Order: sequence, then C-alpha cells, then structure tokens
Amino acid sequence: MTKRHLRHRRSSNQPMRQATEDSWTPREAAGILLVTGDAYLQEEARRIVAAAGGSLQVATDVGEALHVWDGADVVLVGSDIRELPPRRQAPTVLLGRSIEGDDLWRLAAALGAERVAVLPEAANWLAEYLSVSGSPEPGGIVMGIVGGCGGAGASTAAIWLAQAAAGHGISTMLVDGDPWGGGLELAITVQELAGLRWPDFAETRGSIDPVQFRDSLPVAGGFAFLSWPGTREAFTAPDAGSVAAVMDSARRSFELIVVDIGRSGEGLRAFAWDCEKILLVTRAHLKPAVAAARILNELPPVEAGLVLRGSGPSAVDAQLIAESLALPLLGIVPEIRGVAAGTELGRLLEMGRRKSVNRFAQGVLELNGAFE
Repeated sequence: MTKRHLRHRRSSNQPMRQATEDSWTPREAAGILLVTGDAYLQEEARRIVAAAGGSLQVATDVGEALHVWDGADVVLVGSDIRELPPRRQAPTVLLGRSIEGDDLWRLAAALGAERVAVLPEAANWLAEYLSVSGSPEPGGIVMGIVGGCGGAGASTAAIWLAQAAAGHGISTMLVDGDPWGGGLELAITVQELAGLRWPDFAETRGSIDPVQFRDSLPVAGGFAFLSWPGTREAFTAPDAGSVAAVMDSARRSFELIVVDIGRSGEGLRAFAWDCEKILLVTRAHLKPAVAAARILNELPPVEAGLVLRGSGPSAVDAQLIAESLALPLLGIVPEIRGVAAGTELGRLLEMGRRKSVNRFAQGVLELNGAFE
C-alpha cells in the first residue's frame, strides 16, 4: 500500500472526513435514518440533525426501517433497539443516555455500532459528525495499540510504529490515550518541547481547525504527538466531547493516527471505538495470554491483530497464542537490551532507529496496509 492508498482504506459505510479548512460547514443534506421508539432520543436527534443540515427519517422499530435501511447514508440506532435485521449494514452510531452506563457500550459491541453517542453530552460532536458524513474524501486511519497485560510494551510499540511510519513519509500523529501512564512524552524525549498537551483541550467545544491543530502539537522523531503531562501537578482532563473533537481534527490533519490506548475501561471507551484497527500487544507467556483474552472481550468489533513480546525457554509458541486468541500474528517486538532504562531516559526514539526495530515496525505497518 502506498501513502495515497492509506488515505482511502475506509469501509464503505464509514463516514469520511475531508482535510480542508471549510469542511466543518454544513453540506448538502445527507440521508440519515434513525431507528428508535424512544421519544427523548427522537427529539434530540431531530434537533442535532437540523443543526448539521441533514435530512432525518425516523422509524420506530426495525420492521418499519427495513425498506429504507440500506439506502441511508447514515444509520442511527437508539438503545431501545436490541436486534438488527439480517444482512443489513451495521448502525453507524448507537444513541443512548448517560444513565445507561457500561450497558450502552456492551450493546454497541453486540450490534456492531461504529460509534456511541451519549446524549445530551455528545450532541455537539454528533452534529459535526453528521455534517461531514457525506464528504467524499476520507480522513486518516486510526490505529489503536492496547496492552493485553501489564508491562507488555504497548507504549514502546506505539512509539516505534509512529516513528517508522513517519520515516516512510506518512504524516503521523501519536496519541497518548492513558491519563494514568505518567505522560508518553517522557519516553520520547528529555527536552521540553513546545506544543499543547491534553489538558490544553479541556475547554474545547465544537470543531478544531485542522491546520491550527497540527501546528499546535509538539514534534519528535518526525511525528506529532499529544501527550498527558509528564509532571506531578494536577490537571483538568478533557471530557468525552473534547476528546471526540480532538480525534476528529486528528483525522483531518494526519494520514495515520497511532493511539496508545492503555488498558483501563476509560481509555477503551474513549479511544477504541474511534479505531479502524487495533493491535493487541502481550507477552509470549501463559498468564499474559489469558489476560489478553480478557482484554480482547472488551474491544469493539473492529479489525484486530496480535503483536507479541518475549522469548526464552518459558515462552509459549507465538502461533499457538495467536490461534488461541483467534487473531493474526502481525509481529514480534525485538528484545532490545536497556529498553526499560531507555523509557525512563527518553531514549526510545534512539532505540527505534535500530535495524531490528525498523524491520518489526515496517512489517506490522505493511500488514496493516500502511505502505508497501
């Protein structure tokens, strides 16, 4: 795959985003189908679709929606809908209320929803999402990295993958998705680089200009990154709406967005549902493999692959682990002496220039269609 091909690897029912300054303006009305009998969700959807400049058709149940389902540009499904008709495209967005909690995310996984909008909190995000749903130009690919167990090396893998992609001319952004990880920037560089961090977006509402967004981020190793602060000071974390706005702007600004999601439920809910691809990173031993299987059950229904770390007499066969998890084996992280110390000293980019690391990263990116 070439860089140009990477920008066009989106599923046919995935809304596209255009990386131009005027792309947040309302477009010609898109055909939006809402399937729900919930009066509150109907009213909220009507208001949101009107703000997005769209055209809404409401069906109170699946049976009523059958004759227009496949012709809709976007399908919204309320949380009162528990089964989809056979051989119909998955709903683009599941709508629900904040009081539904984790049950809403489990329902989204069961239905195969691509996004979740918790109302009324996500109203602004949903309006913008719908306003660009008919855009012919796709945005960047979001690739999530999840550690299947503690100490799997997911953050290290994420940094090396971003570095390799940038080295091949792909405009790349690395996102630190774990507010409890101590700040990904500390593993990237010891310098205090100018640029915004996550707390700077805490008050963000609505769209972010992609050019200004790209220019506001620190750059190291050829890629831009957005990190949590690597300090002990308290900070205000962005809410779900702010995170959604940042990720939408990231798609508009870069060809590849690598997200170090972390292992918390908070991180999975905030970022995993925005990914086209997810790489599960775990160690090649029995207990970590079992832990990885549990994490796998929490992931949304998107394309996933396995990356392993570890070797030695106690290691389990890599293919055996991949088969037990029913995931394709995409690569094995090379064992580099001093990685733990390099992480503490901000030297992972220096280690990422080694031939063995570059071979690993390039192999994983090739298998994910990033480049030839």
